Amino acid sequence: MSNPPMYGELLPLDREVHKNLKLDTNQTVVSQVADQNSVFLAAVEFGDACKEYPIVFVRAGAPDAQGKQAVAPLAVLGLKPGSNLFVDAEKWTGNYVPAYVRRYPFAMARVDDTGNSLAVCYDHKWAGFNETTGEALFKDGQPTEFLQNAKAFLENFEQETERTRLICNLLVELDLLQDMRFEAGLPNGEKLDVEGFLALDEKKYSELADDKVLQLHRNGLIALLEMHRLSLSNMNRLAARYGV
Repeated sequence: MSNPPMYGELLPLDREVHKNLKLDTNQTVVSQVADQNSVFLAAVEFGDACKEYPIVFVRAGAPDAQGKQAVAPLAVLGLKPGSNLFVDAEKWTGNYVPAYVRRYPFAMARVDDTGNSLAVCYDHKWAGFNETTGEALFKDGQPTEFLQNAKAFLENFEQETERTRLICNLLVELDLLQDMRFEAGLPNGEKLDVEGFLALDEKKYSELADDKVLQLHRNGLIALLEMHRLSLSNMNRLAARYGV
């Protein structure tokens, strides 16, 4: 089982093996994302996220038989490797916390060779897990309300992730994304050069046939693309924060 960014070691929860496991919710998880300069963002989050984070797309996985490569949206948290401008010690300073961060220290992961079976997993390396203090995960062999709520959040996250994947597939199909680069000069004279991300190809977007525009509208992409475009102005705001 691979461990996504933020996570140390994911293990599936087992009602027998972990019958006494508890989670100390007083321990902040912010430190786990302090060195992440971007995180996955579901399409449903664009409205909140676009107000303070640049939303970009990146290539994900290998190209398919037609040579097309899947893409995924990210909320940009910093413009340098290992730099998260929204973490201050143990505090998240942004107004909106992406769901990817809020689901920690749990996650849904595929646990069999077929890749079809999803299980609730936990980060075995997270210090908040113990058998003495915090919220119990199981009681009398059954998931507690706390764990059931966590599972419901994870299931909704997976549903929104799948919806986002389908939306991104349509963007790839219509060839509406292009490689972009962001350059900025800081007050101390340092030059920032950010590349490796994709953004809307304005020319191709403006030349779309009417039936394709209607397709985008019916799939809710017109509004999402506008939020994406709006969010890119946050690149300059992030760059300015390095000079503070």
